[in-house]
Amino acid sequence: MSLPSVRPPSTTQPEDAAPLPAYDGRVPFPRGGTAPEHSGNARLSLTITALIVFLPFLALGLACWLLWGSLIHPADVVLAAVLYTVTGLGVTVGFHRGLTHGSYRPVRPLRIALATAGSMSFQGDVIGWVAIHRRHHAFTDRPGDPHSPYRYGTSVRGQLRGLVDAHVGWLFRNEPTSATRYAPDLVADRDIRAVSRAFPALCVLTLALPFAVGGLIGGTWTSALTALLWAGLVRIALLHHVTWSVNSLCHVIGGRPFRTRRHDRATNLWPLALISFGESWHNLHHADPTSARHGVDRGQLDPSAAVIRLFEHLGWVTDVRWPAPDRIAARRT
Repeated sequence: MSLPSVRPPSTTQPEDAAPLPAYDGRVPFPRGGTAPEHSGNARLSLTITALIVFLPFLALGLACWLLWGSLIHPADVVLAAVLYTVTGLGVTVGFHRGLTHGSYRPVRPLRIALATAGSMSFQGDVIGWVAIHRRHHAFTDRPGDPHSPYRYGTSVRGQLRGLVDAHVGWLFRNEPTSATRYAPDLVADRDIRAVSRAFPALCVLTLALPFAVGGLIGGTWTSALTALLWAGLVRIALLHHVTWSVNSLCHVIGGRPFRTRRHDRATNLWPLALISFGESWHNLHHADPTSARHGVDRGQLDPSAAVIRLFEHLGWVTDVRWPAPDRIAARRT
């Protein structure tokens, strides 16, 4: 059974939003109000964020050290590739193009499955992820954007600081994004609320699966632990940094063949296309956010769009918003 025809709210600035300070696109973002107090809950949240961010990164260093001693097995590589693909597409096809932008209408089981797969990427609960991304589109590269590399201006020092902030630093600021304001459709969705509540359990599952499968294939504790390392922690670290690179590098480096809103500097960065499942064709995405395909020019690989096309052929999604040639032509610079 298909879901009702409900599109997500607009990602433009809400009418009731407070007026933004004057901004010319070059200076650091104005500081508004006072810095929030770090309550006990905020400190706990920052601690958990630090573990999520840095533990996989430390695992990557450990994995490189272990690789020097050849402690890696074919099963580890296969498991890592499979889980990277499943969880990555859960983010790109499910969280992003589906739930955030309404690029298609999925049947209910697929909607739940994609939300679950995306949650296993360790990138936060589905409702929070969508709310933050819609806020990013509402205020792209201007005050209000949660992760713009232009936060500290366009000087060399400011740009370098901004890149670090857009990549990972923003995760450590106590700047909550209201889910009721930016994702009211998901807050009202019983299925998505259930997936959101299950996020901690899904984080355990995404690590338990490679550990269990690796142990079953290899038959030893060592094989279980190497699978946990490579197909669990290292896979999570890689997907984290690919996703964060779209936030950071894909607003600074690359081409801009399509017009976007004022101050929006989203770019197309081809080296990330395959491992980001097409998300690095970011300039087109910001020019036409609801498009189900981001890589619209010849030779631009977009695996996420291919998966959506497959789902459409299977009858699992309808009302797909494929890019129309006239819309694409109208947005070219």
